[in-house]
Amino acid sequence: MNENSQYQHTDPGVGLDPSSPFSAPESADGMRLCYGCRRLQRCRLGIESERLDDKGVVISHVVCESANEGGPEVAHGGWTAGVMDELVGHTLLLNEEFGVTGTLTVKFVRPVPIGWPLIGRAWFTGRENRKVFVRATLVLASSGAVLAEADAIMIKRPDTHFEQHYQWLEGQRGAG
Repeated sequence: MNENSQYQHTDPGVGLDPSSPFSAPESADGMRLCYGCRRLQRCRLGIESERLDDKGVVISHVVCESANEGGPEVAHGGWTAGVMDELVGHTLLLNEEFGVTGTLTVKFVRPVPIGWPLIGRAWFTGRENRKVFVRATLVLASSGAVLAEADAIMIKRPDTHFEQHYQWLEGQRGAG
């Protein structure tokens, strides 16, 4: 990536390689943070913590904040889809793999209540060449009631994925 590129991410003091897909820092609770969340030092989607259990399932503790309210006292559907995307993506990250979302199908089972503790779970269901199949659920912590389910096809990418994207994007300036 060009040093002068407007797409280069820099954050003085962090000392991370912005071209590495694994460069995201962790919150105090061990949550890997994307570039948009690292300045907040917390996940803006409300994922408070995550861990990989001994069966390979990523278990996340989530709360939807009122800023993401769509209907009265319930989450916006875009928030729910965003959280499901984050859950499936972190399944690869916590297994030291890098991939991007190819497809994400979300089933909205029940409205997600604002401010309630939620549990997200995500796990691998299969592999085919560069495709990694992942399933996720979002449930109420209090009762286990299912609120949302998702199936994703993640596409494994090389470590140079973002560098390649920035080069492609630079070529789009004169297009059209």
